[in-house]
Amino acid sequence: MQAIEISRFGPADVLRPVRRPMPRPGPGEVLIKVAASGVNRPDVFQRQGHYAPPPGASDLPGLEVAGILADGDTGSANPFGLKPGDPVCALLAGGGYAEYAVAPLAQCLPVPAGFSMVEAAALPENYFTVWSNVFDRGRLGHGEGGVRETLLVQGGSSGIGVTAIQLAHALGHRVFATAGSMEKCAACERLGAERAINYREEDFVEAVKQATGGRGVDVILDMVAGDYLPREIDALAEDGRLVVIATLGGSRATVDAATVMRRRLTITGSTLRPRPVAFKAAIARQLHEKVWPLLAAGKLRPVIHQVFPAAEAARAHAVMESSAHIGKLMLQW
Repeated sequence: MQAIEISRFGPADVLRPVRRPMPRPGPGEVLIKVAASGVNRPDVFQRQGHYAPPPGASDLPGLEVAGILADGDTGSANPFGLKPGDPVCALLAGGGYAEYAVAPLAQCLPVPAGFSMVEAAALPENYFTVWSNVFDRGRLGHGEGGVRETLLVQGGSSGIGVTAIQLAHALGHRVFATAGSMEKCAACERLGAERAINYREEDFVEAVKQATGGRGVDVILDMVAGDYLPREIDALAEDGRLVVIATLGGSRATVDAATVMRRRLTITGSTLRPRPVAFKAAIARQLHEKVWPLLAAGKLRPVIHQVFPAAEAARAHAVMESSAHIGKLMLQW
């Protein structure tokens, strides 16, 4: 099969097309004939040598695909009744930059009605991540009197950010977002953010306090960390939750523990890739029940910035690193 491998750690041009043996599915796994693959920030980190795949995972980058279920073990733990020939999308621990990929059956979902393969491949990494962190870990829901809680998304124009804005808005929550240009802010507001804040020109703490009558937001989804953390604590409402899923601004921060205690705040975070299959399978079931109907009804749609031929994965990585994109970058096979 054709695949894109990391020839050595380094810049985008270390990605190169190669021929590899087709992978073989094991117990509880299926083989997918890949039509499209998502490009994600962890792929860039892996290419740079900063994010090794978990033990036993493919060394090829790629955390999400869509295609046709070609073969494998569909006889047990098959909650969605998938079978060979079905169009599926899947979350992977690696190996998505290839014509064939192996995935745990429990991490495969049917392609939503009306979705192209490219659109379907844009779903797993973002939706698994957002559901797990915003709704499970961050517990975005209803506050006192049943009022829906508020969310601030840092990096609202990224693939994760776009998904978080759309999903929270579709479920009736007030959403705020930060982005680095007026164009990106306008895109966030079109997707459902009540207010998008240009972090190069405005103080997001002041902006969300003003928009919430001084209360602050209930949940913050943070991909920056670093010196954002103490400012985010200031932007949280009483009993607020801060969920960190990336450290683009650095991994260290100084936090006032007394403020955390006095205002009953929660600071948490997670990484999804190394979690066990059973954990991801539970997210898949929640997505199928609560989110897939919204996708099939057209209430949610992935934002695709650009689609590249798979052989041009290096170009896709260069765009990712430029941060010029709004939404997803995709590879098509």
